[in-house]
Order: sequence, then C-alpha cells, then structure tokens
Amino acid sequence: MNIVFYGTPQFAVPSLKAIVKAGFKVKAVVTMPDKLAGRGMKPTPSAVKLAATELGIPVLQPEKMKSPEFMQQLKNINPDIQIVIAFRMMPEMVWNFPPKGTFNLHASMLPQYRGAAPINRAIMNGEISTGLSTFFLKHEIDTGNIIIQKEMPIYHDETFGKLHDRMMMEGADLVVQSVKLIEKGDLELQPQIETLELKHAPKIFKSDCEIKWSSNCEEIYNKIRGLSPFPAAYTTINGEPFKIYFANFEINKQHGLPGEIIIEKHLMKITCNNGFICPTEVQLAGKKRMAVMDYVNGLKGQSSMLAGS
Repeated sequence: MNIVFYGTPQFAVPSLKAIVKAGFKVKAVVTMPDKLAGRGMKPTPSAVKLAATELGIPVLQPEKMKSPEFMQQLKNINPDIQIVIAFRMMPEMVWNFPPKGTFNLHASMLPQYRGAAPINRAIMNGEISTGLSTFFLKHEIDTGNIIIQKEMPIYHDETFGKLHDRMMMEGADLVVQSVKLIEKGDLELQPQIETLELKHAPKIFKSDCEIKWSSNCEEIYNKIRGLSPFPAAYTTINGEPFKIYFANFEINKQHGLPGEIIIEKHLMKITCNNGFICPTEVQLAGKKRMAVMDYVNGLKGQSSMLAGS
C-alpha cells in the first residue's frame, strides 16, 4: 500500500520509523510548516520532518490543506491509506481522499478522553489506567470506529512526561498492527459505545496549571504530575511564578491556612485542604529547574511564607 503519514511532534516519530522498518511504503510525510524559534528566530523543523529527512522520505508542509497545490500533490501520490498522529484538524476532502481511509492513533481508551490532552487529563483526574486507540477518522472528532485498543496502567508516581514516552513507544507497535490488518482486509471494526459517562480531554490552558491550595492533597499531587514537565503546575510566592515539577504529599489533619509555606531544614511543605504538599523539584521565574533543597538553601533564614491562590 502507498501510505501518507501526517504528524508533527516527537510523539509521532517512533510510529513513522516503525512503519518504515516494517517494510511499508511511506510515499510522503506531511507536517506543519517550520516554526520560528530561538534567539535568532530561525526556522525550526518539526521532529517528524527531521525523522522523515533522515529516512529519505519526501516532506510536504502545506500552509492550507485545502489548497489546490496540496490536493494535486495527494493525487500524484495516490495513497491507499493515510495515518495521522498528533497533527492538526484535517478537512474532509483530505481525510476522505484515500480508498482505504485515514486512521489516527489517540492516547486514550476511546470514547473516554476525546480531545487534545488525553494523557495530561487522565493523570490530573487520578486515573489508574489509560490506553491507546487506533480508529478511522470521520466528521465528529475522535468518534470513528476502533481498529485496535490497548489498555495501559498509570503508575502512582508517573508524570505526564514518563507516561507520554511509554505510550509513544507502545503506540508505534499499535500503528504497525493496524496497518497490517488494513492491508490484509482482516478488520473487525468496533463502534465507540457511549453508554458510560464520558470524560473529556480539552487543551491545557494556563488557568488549568495554577494550583488551588484549598484543594485536597491528592488533587494537587495529580495536577503536578499531569503537567510535568510541560507546561508545569505553578503557584506564586511573593508575587513571582513558582513552578512545581514533582512533589510528595502528606495527609495530616493538623494543617494550617491553605497556601502556608513551612520550611523545615532542607524541606518545604505547603498547606492544602487535608495536609501538605512537599515539592521536590521546582523552578523560579528566570531560573533553571532545581531541587527544592537548593531553593530552600537560598532563602536566607525565611521560615514561613504564603503561596498564592
């Protein structure tokens, strides 16, 4: 089969490499236009573009996917199937173009956690398991028929970054399995059953990252894990942003005012609704990420402060 692969970030790279390694013909890779980044604002290629160039695959970077130029390129390639992983919204004229359709890899057990941030949201909600789904695209976002699903545990101390990397590698295997089934015509598609209460995974905004110290320890702990290392949960101390990348928690009925910061030797404890959050990795505005001990050592004798919100 002729395949066109769509993707942009690192999450899509192992899947692209796995498809090529399995012997399938990726005729082109479609990715976002280069972004201007760095001090010099130089054009920076996406992770998928770098991987495709390394593999010797032609790269297409359309500004507008409905443009006649891009549609003509697709006609020239004549793909049998398209694969989409962590890409932008696609118009129907594109995803409905190949005869065998277009399928997507999504980082949840659909229909749960439809949306842009399924890994973050699952951890933030305290889930103990999640999964991966491949499914065919249709009009409504993340609602198409399932090809394969694989359930995965979420470990108690696992951050977004760690789970992302595990799912990225497991997802590559799932994509290859899906292509093989499609090629053989050996498909038993499953419709998404929506009898359960659905949880959604909307995009993460800055307001989602601010810690509310009136919340319970477990809720704050899960928020910190679900946003680490990016974009990172934060609070304010003395009016300055203070990011927390990881923490432990201590349930304790003898807690004080929410947001009260207690310094004990080389440790920091921040009061919440039912105990304390104990940060272990933090970052001040304009500083590098550091161990909390290094932050505490620089406080010069301060023993009590108050965190914002």
